[in-house]
Amino acid sequence: MHKYELTVVISGKVEEEARTATIEKIKEQIARFGGTVTNVDDWGKRRLAYEIQKMKEAYYYFITFESEDSNCPNEVESRVRIMDDVIRYLCVRQDA
Repeated sequence: MHKYELTVVISGKVEEEARTATIEKIKEQIARFGGTVTNVDDWGKRRLAYEIQKMKEAYYYFITFESEDSNCPNEVESRVRIMDDVIRYLCVRQDA
């Protein structure tokens, strides 16, 4: 079982309900491709290091998940890439 961490940066202009819906969609995608979400860490609204799409603040989420299928992170990333509210994302494999 491989462990992964998906970092998602969501637009600071989005309401709480939309943010929650976006995170739920990501969790559903992880489950759809054979992954198991172990933790969702909400860091809240933070200042960005540099302006992205004329925004200075955004919401940070760290989603930890496990998967037997090594293709799961690629599939999840391809779905996250096209989400409107997500301005940045990064999925990395954690060391055992």
